[in-house]
Amino acid sequence: MRRPWRVAVIGGGITGLAAAVRLRDHAPAGTEITVYEQSGALGGKLRTGELAGSAVEFGAESFLMRDPTGGDSAAVALARRLDLAGAIVHPTVRQAALLVDGRLVPIPGGTLVGVPGDLSTLAAVARLPEHPDPDEGRPLLGPDADVPVGALVRSRLGDQVTDRLVDPMLGGVYAGRADHLSLATTMPALARAARVEHTLTGAVRAAQAAAPRAPGAPVFGAVDGGMSRLVEAAAAASRAVIRRNAAVRELTPTATGWRLVVGPTPAAETVEADAVLLTVPARPAARLLDGFAPEVAATVGGLDYASVALVTLALPEPELPQLSGFLVPATEGTLIKAATFFTTKWGHLRRPDGVALVRASVGRYGEETLLHRADDELLDLVHRELSAVLGSPLPTPLAGHVQRWGGALPQYTPGHLDRVAAARVALRAAHPTLALAGAGYDGVGIPVCVRSGETGAEEIIKALGGSGS
Repeated sequence: MRRPWRVAVIGGGITGLAAAVRLRDHAPAGTEITVYEQSGALGGKLRTGELAGSAVEFGAESFLMRDPTGGDSAAVALARRLDLAGAIVHPTVRQAALLVDGRLVPIPGGTLVGVPGDLSTLAAVARLPEHPDPDEGRPLLGPDADVPVGALVRSRLGDQVTDRLVDPMLGGVYAGRADHLSLATTMPALARAARVEHTLTGAVRAAQAAAPRAPGAPVFGAVDGGMSRLVEAAAAASRAVIRRNAAVRELTPTATGWRLVVGPTPAAETVEADAVLLTVPARPAARLLDGFAPEVAATVGGLDYASVALVTLALPEPELPQLSGFLVPATEGTLIKAATFFTTKWGHLRRPDGVALVRASVGRYGEETLLHRADDELLDLVHRELSAVLGSPLPTPLAGHVQRWGGALPQYTPGHLDRVAAARVALRAAHPTLALAGAGYDGVGIPVCVRSGETGAEEIIKALGGSGS
């Protein structure tokens, strides 16, 4: 009788856990799934903590509700699979602002990650060139072209739209700069439309029309009780063996599958597996790949990352605007690049005692030295900058927390998707029972990571002779 499959999932973030759930649902009964997580906690960048008696996210706070076709996102589908659909909550205050010349102005509506589809909405934010976005009789991009977002937006709509609107929107998601980030990776729908449309505003409208949203339908969702509920439910549903504090130090192909060396050198453990799903960030993945797939490792390891810190304050009865938060262009010169008024944005987090939770994101790509400050200094700087932005001193915090995410956010330069596709093709040809998944390859955001893990799991099932999904 053939023994059950043994599948190793390296990485216990949401990508790896979503993969484990998909393996459990679609692999043959009895499949042995083991998740190896080098830290003591599952979830990766999903981490719910506690501050001043309230649950608060120290990592990702929400997920998109829709996928690019207009259907449920992979995060919503996973929540439904985990019986958490009824726990999904939505922002009760949606309007966000931009800090422009030291004052908060509403973010214009109708944009796609800051790129406008209607130029008439921009008067309060940016000046346009004399003849913006002309129709030159040809598509904006060639069939296979990829460009930096900033290069395209600057050429069509000028510097102020790029610096004051698009760059802070991308900075809020990627901690990167519009002049360096790949259009095809960060805005795939816009890139597709730009290969057909002759103007940038026309491409934005076409991309939006391709994924229509019912009026009033929520864009974002979160899990009541915290994102860690999603993590814990996925781990339980996978029925996988969870190995915490279990760093995989070596990965070697064998005649029948894979050999993993797990744990510190003095107490290293050797484990055999039939297939491996590699969901750790790109650089640790490259180290594991280097011994048997050096060219793939070089490609994967070339991806750079930005580091950020999330600084959360619990404030007694502050006077806050009715905004979900605000974004800050780099041209404003603040340490803060974004802030979220948690207890304003999310109605389920509001407290009867008036204590408010405010979280600021600190650190852009290339500014890692700014994050070398001690926690107390970051807390004080954020408090002072928030007070300045809001125009009056905020009360002394009841409590504060600094969550540092070193090397957290991938920086996708033009051509990223093609490089990843080529690496996967090469790896699949030589080692079909090894798959790569995660934000380093497919994009950031909970739905993208969930879908990446699920796709990797399906590849593994097929490679082992199963039917996939």
